[in-house]
Amino acid sequence: MAITAADVNKLRQETGAGMMDCKKALTEADGDFEKAKEILRKQGQKIADKRADNATAEGAVLAQVSEDGKSGIVVALACETEPVSKVADFQSLAKATLESAAASGATTKDALLAVTQADGRTLQEHITDLMGKIGEKIDVVSFEVVSADQVVAYIHSNGKLGVLVGLVNTNGTDVSEVGRDVAMQVAAMKPVAIDKDGVDASIISREIEIGKEQARAEGKPEAMLEKIAMGKLNKFYKENTLLNQEFVKDNSLTIAQLLDKTSKGLTVSVFKRVAIG
Repeated sequence: MAITAADVNKLRQETGAGMMDCKKALTEADGDFEKAKEILRKQGQKIADKRADNATAEGAVLAQVSEDGKSGIVVALACETEPVSKVADFQSLAKATLESAAASGATTKDALLAVTQADGRTLQEHITDLMGKIGEKIDVVSFEVVSADQVVAYIHSNGKLGVLVGLVNTNGTDVSEVGRDVAMQVAAMKPVAIDKDGVDASIISREIEIGKEQARAEGKPEAMLEKIAMGKLNKFYKENTLLNQEFVKDNSLTIAQLLDKTSKGLTVSVFKRVAIG
């Protein structure tokens, strides 16, 4: 059957694919729109399969906090190159990803990708369709959900780094200002845990062994290695656990002291740091 310009334009509007790709798909599908959409989606899937191992070091990180301030989400949509991360279609997809997460209540990446959007496509289908259009790998590389007495979000100026911080014992006061300071601390200082109790056992073992090796290399007696290593471990806790870190804006305070000074008993119950690249 004859494929009209109006048909091609309609398919382009519905899928976001290029005009020539839409015309080719409609021709192959004998004018059947649903078959044409499937053809375009298979084209995107072929690109996804072909580029599955490609690095995705560019993209956008977006975050949103609920109206009551008690929950937040952060998503990272990644692509291969910076120019693609700046195009309108990619930016729209990033916003759609955040909106899908917020509206659905999804808590896992798989659940998020299965969310049906307003146009009837799942988020995964939307991603696959755009891959078919631009010829580049796109992926939701991070998706985190946080709940607490008050949740604060921070997105770094480059748009590729986001943080959620959950605060508890707020005593009914608005702690968004100090929460933002803590979120910026997480962004800059990359803590591995809230405090030493949250540090993974494998990290502790590694740091103790590193401490012993350093002391041994300095010629310290074998009998002293364990004690020296534990001293170095305590330094590691101070530098790499959030509550024990010095506040970057005022190194006379630790983060724990900053929070307690703001509101007695105020502390961090959870944080998530998401970055692309």
